[in-house]
Amino acid sequence: MSEYSEEDVVTLGRFTSTYGVQGWIKVFSYTDKMDDILTYSPWLIRKNGVWTELKRVGGKKHGKGLIAKLDGIETPEQARLFANLDIAVPKSALPDLKQGEYYWSQLENLLVYTESGELLGRVDHLMETGANDVLVVKGTEDSIDREERLLPWLPDQVIKEIDLDSGTMRVDWDPEF
Repeated sequence: MSEYSEEDVVTLGRFTSTYGVQGWIKVFSYTDKMDDILTYSPWLIRKNGVWTELKRVGGKKHGKGLIAKLDGIETPEQARLFANLDIAVPKSALPDLKQGEYYWSQLENLLVYTESGELLGRVDHLMETGANDVLVVKGTEDSIDREERLLPWLPDQVIKEIDLDSGTMRVDWDPEF
Protein backbone atom coordinates (compact mmCIF):
# COMPACT_ATOMS: atom_id res chain seq x y z
CA MET A 1 0.00 0.00 0.00
CA SER A 2 1.30 3.44 -0.93
CA GLU A 3 1.06 6.59 1.14
CA TYR A 4 -0.82 9.49 -0.42
CA SER A 5 -0.86 13.14 0.58
CA GLU A 6 -3.75 15.52 -0.06
CA GLU A 7 -1.84 16.87 -3.08
CA ASP A 8 -1.58 13.36 -4.56
CA VAL A 9 -5.32 12.63 -4.72
CA VAL A 10 -8.50 13.96 -6.27
CA THR A 11 -12.01 13.24 -5.00
CA LEU A 12 -14.24 11.69 -7.67
CA GLY A 13 -17.28 10.65 -5.65
CA ARG A 14 -18.83 9.65 -2.38
CA PHE A 15 -20.34 6.54 -0.82
CA THR A 16 -23.91 7.25 0.23
CA SER A 17 -25.90 4.34 1.67
CA THR A 18 -26.05 0.57 1.63
CA TYR A 19 -27.74 -1.43 -1.10
CA GLY A 20 -29.18 -4.90 -0.62
CA VAL A 21 -28.15 -7.59 1.83
CA GLN A 22 -24.80 -8.65 0.33
CA GLY A 23 -22.72 -5.62 1.31
CA TRP A 24 -23.11 -3.45 -1.80
CA ILE A 25 -23.02 0.33 -1.34
CA LYS A 26 -24.45 3.21 -3.38
CA VAL A 27 -21.99 5.59 -5.01
CA PHE A 28 -22.54 9.23 -5.96
CA SER A 29 -20.12 10.10 -8.77
CA TYR A 30 -18.68 13.55 -9.56
CA THR A 31 -17.24 12.39 -12.89
CA ASP A 32 -18.62 13.85 -16.13
CA LYS A 33 -20.05 10.50 -17.18
CA MET A 34 -21.42 9.04 -13.98
CA ASP A 35 -20.01 5.54 -14.47
CA ASP A 36 -16.50 6.77 -15.38
CA ILE A 37 -15.68 6.54 -11.68
CA LEU A 38 -15.82 2.75 -12.08
CA THR A 39 -12.87 2.85 -14.49
CA TYR A 40 -10.43 4.25 -11.92
CA SER A 41 -8.31 2.19 -9.58
CA PRO A 42 -7.39 2.16 -6.81
CA TRP A 43 -10.15 3.86 -4.90
CA LEU A 44 -8.99 5.63 -1.77
CA ILE A 45 -10.81 6.62 1.41
CA ARG A 46 -9.53 8.72 4.28
CA LYS A 47 -9.33 6.54 7.37
CA ASN A 48 -7.94 8.03 10.59
CA GLY A 49 -6.50 10.91 8.57
CA VAL A 50 -4.65 8.61 6.15
CA TRP A 51 -5.64 7.79 2.57
CA THR A 52 -6.25 4.02 2.42
CA GLU A 53 -6.67 1.92 -0.72
CA LEU A 54 -9.87 -0.07 -1.25
CA LYS A 55 -10.20 -3.04 -3.55
CA ARG A 56 -13.39 -2.88 -5.56
CA VAL A 57 -14.61 -6.27 -6.75
CA GLY A 58 -17.74 -5.03 -8.50
CA GLY A 59 -19.50 -1.93 -9.69
CA LYS A 60 -22.36 -1.11 -12.03
CA LYS A 61 -25.15 1.25 -12.93
CA HIS A 62 -28.32 0.59 -10.99
CA GLY A 63 -31.40 2.64 -11.80
CA LYS A 64 -30.33 6.29 -11.93
CA GLY A 65 -27.23 5.67 -9.83
CA LEU A 66 -24.28 3.39 -9.20
CA ILE A 67 -23.54 0.62 -6.75
CA ALA A 68 -20.22 -0.91 -5.81
CA LYS A 69 -19.00 -4.04 -4.08
CA LEU A 70 -15.86 -3.77 -1.97
CA ASP A 71 -13.54 -6.65 -1.16
CA GLY A 72 -14.33 -8.21 2.21
CA ILE A 73 -17.60 -6.33 2.70
CA GLU A 74 -20.37 -8.92 2.90
CA THR A 75 -23.15 -7.33 4.97
CA PRO A 76 -25.13 -4.08 5.04
CA GLU A 77 -23.67 -3.40 8.48
CA GLN A 78 -20.13 -3.57 7.10
CA ALA A 79 -21.05 -1.44 4.08
CA ARG A 80 -22.69 1.18 6.32
CA LEU A 81 -19.24 2.00 7.76
CA PHE A 82 -18.36 3.55 4.38
CA ALA A 83 -21.49 5.74 4.10
CA ASN A 84 -20.67 9.43 3.61
CA LEU A 85 -16.97 8.83 2.92
CA ASP A 86 -15.34 10.47 -0.08
CA ILE A 87 -13.93 8.32 -2.85
CA ALA A 88 -10.62 9.60 -4.18
CA VAL A 89 -8.07 8.32 -6.68
CA PRO A 90 -4.41 9.15 -7.17
CA LYS A 91 -4.01 12.10 -9.53
CA SER A 92 -1.60 9.94 -11.48
CA ALA A 93 -4.58 7.72 -12.44
CA LEU A 94 -6.28 10.58 -14.30
CA PRO A 95 -5.79 10.81 -18.05
CA ASP A 96 -3.59 13.59 -19.39
CA LEU A 97 -5.51 16.56 -20.77
CA LYS A 98 -4.99 18.51 -23.95
CA GLN A 99 -3.37 21.95 -23.83
CA GLY A 100 -5.83 24.46 -22.34
CA GLU A 101 -7.99 21.82 -20.61
CA TYR A 102 -8.14 21.56 -16.82
CA TYR A 103 -9.63 19.37 -14.15
CA TRP A 104 -11.87 21.30 -11.78
CA SER A 105 -9.60 20.29 -8.91
CA GLN A 106 -6.73 22.12 -10.64
CA LEU A 107 -8.74 25.36 -10.74
CA GLU A 108 -9.88 25.28 -7.12
CA ASN A 109 -7.84 27.56 -4.85
CA LEU A 110 -6.31 29.58 -7.70
CA LEU A 111 -6.01 33.29 -6.94
CA VAL A 112 -8.09 35.30 -9.42
CA TYR A 113 -6.75 38.63 -10.71
CA THR A 114 -8.31 41.10 -13.12
CA GLU A 115 -6.34 42.12 -16.19
CA SER A 116 -5.37 45.32 -14.36
CA GLY A 117 -3.95 43.28 -11.45
CA GLU A 118 -6.70 43.59 -8.84
CA LEU A 119 -7.14 40.48 -6.68
CA LEU A 120 -10.80 39.37 -6.75
CA GLY A 121 -10.29 36.37 -4.49
CA ARG A 122 -9.75 32.63 -4.64
CA VAL A 123 -11.65 29.98 -6.63
CA ASP A 124 -13.69 28.17 -3.98
CA HIS A 125 -15.43 25.68 -6.26
CA LEU A 126 -17.11 25.32 -9.63
CA MET A 127 -20.73 24.75 -10.57
CA GLU A 128 -22.21 23.14 -13.62
CA THR A 129 -25.02 25.14 -15.19
CA GLY A 130 -26.99 24.66 -18.36
CA ALA A 131 -25.12 27.27 -20.38
CA ASN A 132 -21.56 27.00 -19.08
CA ASP A 133 -19.65 26.11 -15.94
CA VAL A 134 -19.26 28.83 -13.31
CA LEU A 135 -16.31 29.64 -11.03
CA VAL A 136 -17.31 30.63 -7.50
CA VAL A 137 -14.66 33.15 -6.41
CA LYS A 138 -14.63 34.15 -2.75
CA GLY A 139 -12.91 37.25 -1.47
CA THR A 140 -9.81 36.79 0.67
CA GLU A 141 -8.03 38.84 3.30
CA ASP A 142 -5.91 40.44 0.56
CA SER A 143 -8.56 40.86 -2.16
CA ILE A 144 -10.23 44.15 -3.06
CA ASP A 145 -13.26 43.12 -0.96
CA ARG A 146 -14.77 40.04 0.66
CA GLU A 147 -17.49 39.61 -1.98
CA GLU A 148 -18.34 36.31 -3.62
CA ARG A 149 -18.37 36.48 -7.41
CA LEU A 150 -19.72 34.04 -9.98
CA LEU A 151 -17.56 34.08 -13.11
CA PRO A 152 -18.58 32.14 -16.20
CA TRP A 153 -16.05 29.62 -17.47
CA LEU A 154 -15.54 31.23 -20.87
CA PRO A 155 -11.94 30.73 -22.00
CA ASP A 156 -10.61 33.56 -24.16
CA GLN A 157 -13.60 35.75 -23.24
CA VAL A 158 -13.55 35.93 -19.44
CA ILE A 159 -10.73 33.53 -18.56
CA LYS A 160 -7.62 35.05 -20.10
CA GLU A 161 -4.76 33.10 -18.53
CA ILE A 162 -4.23 30.22 -16.10
CA ASP A 163 -0.86 29.64 -14.49
CA LEU A 164 -0.99 26.48 -12.40
CA ASP A 165 2.66 26.86 -11.38
CA SER A 166 2.04 30.24 -9.74
CA GLY A 167 -1.50 29.33 -8.62
CA THR A 168 -3.11 32.25 -10.45
CA MET A 169 -5.78 33.02 -13.01
CA ARG A 170 -6.18 36.28 -14.95
CA VAL A 171 -9.70 37.30 -15.98
CA ASP A 172 -11.44 40.02 -17.94
CA TRP A 173 -13.98 40.96 -15.28
CA ASP A 174 -15.27 44.23 -13.87
CA PRO A 175 -14.70 44.14 -10.08
CA GLU A 176 -17.90 46.16 -9.60
CA PHE A 177 -19.99 43.36 -11.12
